[in-house]
Amino acid sequence: MARPMLDTIGPKHVAIIMDGNGRWATMRGRPRLFGHHAGARRVREVVEACPDFGVKYLTIFAFSTENWKRTQVEVAGLMSLFRRYIMKEMQAFVKENVRVRFIGDRVRLDAKLRALMDEAEDFTKHCTGVNLTIALNYGGRDEVARAAQRLAFDVKEGKLDPSDIDLETLPRYLDTHVLPDPDLVVRTSGEARISNFLLWQSAYAEYEFVDTLWPDFGAEELGRLCAKFGQRDRRFGAVKA
Repeated sequence: MARPMLDTIGPKHVAIIMDGNGRWATMRGRPRLFGHHAGARRVREVVEACPDFGVKYLTIFAFSTENWKRTQVEVAGLMSLFRRYIMKEMQAFVKENVRVRFIGDRVRLDAKLRALMDEAEDFTKHCTGVNLTIALNYGGRDEVARAAQRLAFDVKEGKLDPSDIDLETLPRYLDTHVLPDPDLVVRTSGEARISNFLLWQSAYAEYEFVDTLWPDFGAEELGRLCAKFGQRDRRFGAVKA
């Protein structure tokens, strides 16, 4: 059955903190990794729904710089899941005209995963539909620190004059430099915090904190949030006459 199209002006870029996989599994008496696998399957439905609601860019928070603190078993299971997910979904991404990008610090990731990430980006670079960005070993503060380091190096090399640095300069050094800022940031599972996600980019984003656990989040709820976004009065600090 075809999904209804959004008839209001919705967000072009939606960023999602996919939270609640572990609790979803625990509620069913299953290990946490069972929930992560269920959450990975949910991504496909949300990506496929994006064009129906006018969403051109979707950024999902898959693994944070803080997630390394989890048990070794869970971290190893997640890394294995990421590798299998990329291999499994690559053909589907191309078929559905989805361009894939990754943001985050890749240095700590294993070589096979990094190679798959590079391959997925290269394999889908010609796609012109939804832009899917996956934040993997990503942290907002870490991203800003790495951007500042690159900026400082360019100053040292004489490529950039310190007096020319303004609000438009740093974004060019961020992982997301080719993406527009998110219009709507969604966090699932009932938690009301942003957890170090897209700190610079989300300065004027609208936020939605929903109780739904990520494996239960789907196209219908995405559509509801996009419609709600279209009803908001976004002034960006100004006052309308």
